Amino acid sequence: MTDVGAEVVALLAQRGLTIAVAESLTGGLLVAELVRTPGASAVVNGGVVAYNTALKHSVLGVDAELLAANGAVDPLVAEQMAAGVRSALAVDGRAADIGISTTGVAGPEPQNGAPVGTVYLGFAIGTRVTNVALHLSGTRDGIRSAVVSESLVRLAVLLADYRRE
Repeated sequence: MTDVGAEVVALLAQRGLTIAVAESLTGGLLVAELVRTPGASAVVNGGVVAYNTALKHSVLGVDAELLAANGAVDPLVAEQMAAGVRSALAVDGRAADIGISTTGVAGPEPQNGAPVGTVYLGFAIGTRVTNVALHLSGTRDGIRSAVVSESLVRLAVLLADYRRE
């Protein structure tokens, strides 16, 4: 079995790229998986756990009107989290090259009309900002674990195709 977290760290290091992580439902699990790999300090700027919706605006710069209208479980919120964390975790005035975010409902109850297992991942790489919708099932812990795995797998694919702009 491949260690996707280590693969992502290696890809970042090979390309001289840095990453910043914004998490909601994963509560720090994603950045923890990245920093588990030796040498991660060269590429991982850090992570923000914006579990409270207000922090998505005040720390990550997510549009307050978007949050008020759609709630935190929204594809555009994921995109804005990913874009915002890059500058929120800038080092010496240099924003991270890549931002990744997780937002969604791990359960046990639905949130603002979104069913358990509704998740959005945000990716900000260069000038490209995208999101991926996931529809997962299982326990709260199982959903959170699956989000970390899916985030890393999808990031590895994006990095494999990425050419610095």
